[in-house]
Amino acid sequence: MSKRPVVIYGASGFSGRLVAEFLREYHLPFVAAGRSKTKIEDVMAHVPGIEAADYEVAETSSSVEDLVKLFAGAKVVCNTVGPFIYNGPAVIEAALQAGCHYVDIGGEQAWSREVAEKWSCRFAERGLLAAPGTAFMSAMSDAAARLCLESSAIDTLETVTMFKGNPTFGSTQTIFAVIQTDAHYLEQNQLKPWPRATRYDVAVPGYLPTQLALAWGGFPQPLWFKNHPQVANVRSMGGLLDRQIMENVAATEKLFEEQIRPLPKVEREKKLSEMANAVQGAMPPRENVHDHRTIDVVVGRGTTDFVQCVIFGTCCYRQTGLIQAFAAHNLVHASQRKVGFASAAEAFGHRELLRAVESHGLAKVRLTS
Repeated sequence: MSKRPVVIYGASGFSGRLVAEFLREYHLPFVAAGRSKTKIEDVMAHVPGIEAADYEVAETSSSVEDLVKLFAGAKVVCNTVGPFIYNGPAVIEAALQAGCHYVDIGGEQAWSREVAEKWSCRFAERGLLAAPGTAFMSAMSDAAARLCLESSAIDTLETVTMFKGNPTFGSTQTIFAVIQTDAHYLEQNQLKPWPRATRYDVAVPGYLPTQLALAWGGFPQPLWFKNHPQVANVRSMGGLLDRQIMENVAATEKLFEEQIRPLPKVEREKKLSEMANAVQGAMPPRENVHDHRTIDVVVGRGTTDFVQCVIFGTCCYRQTGLIQAFAAHNLVHASQRKVGFASAAEAFGHRELLRAVESHGLAKVRLTS
């Protein structure tokens, strides 16, 4: 049983160590958990300022039974182990059984749909939050979208999220895993499938050449705004601010449709994992604020109204670590605004979330109409 309020599951990974770093800043005691105690101890030893943190290391298997024992007594589980379509079900089920709020760093639409359909009501019945996508790749543009809705008669949202940097091992595995899933956008409050293996050129403020974006699994935003009283249409895209990498990803999507999708499920997933391993099999270096840029662009339209919010930022994984710690801090010391399935902006307030990231110098918001 945990004697600390927060459990980081997957603490030895790139994102897990950043969550630990920001939990230390929030003075939140935590358990750094995963499959190898030795590996976690080595990783934690390299977290800046860790000597001032109140934490313990725990080794566990990935079974629901063992995870329930680990989570019992905690208030929040921060899950950083993706791809979540593979690894998420056991962790969220264990969090529910242990009576913990659940947040994760996944931006996989298929996983968010599963959480909404299978766990939302069960979490809500216990007054608990289930918030996948509590991370840079989805939470920032979601918060920006809600900022756009404050003062304009908007019913249509388009979002683009992009970053310059090195995808982690987990992110790379996720990029390839979601290729096989169905991606949806929202049109008149109905989820509709994106065309498969389709690329989109987008104009991104601050860059003269157009960038190449993909539906990339669909993103959670269409789910978060489904049945919204004001918004009826949502399209979300994203990618890396590196055209050559995105060209390669687009080519991989086409290859998958032509040669891999017809294979049996187990063989299909194995091939995707092997392809991901060939791209990124090691831990990337720590992010540099001068090299690793991020940008979120949200455009809102109504019949006669228009609004645009652009968030210029840096270090997408550090933003993720901060957003996770911000969520955990709110869940431990305050009360969330929603229970069951919800986004971080819904649960904690979009202005509050943006303010937290801006206050750490990791992003700056610009709103025009």
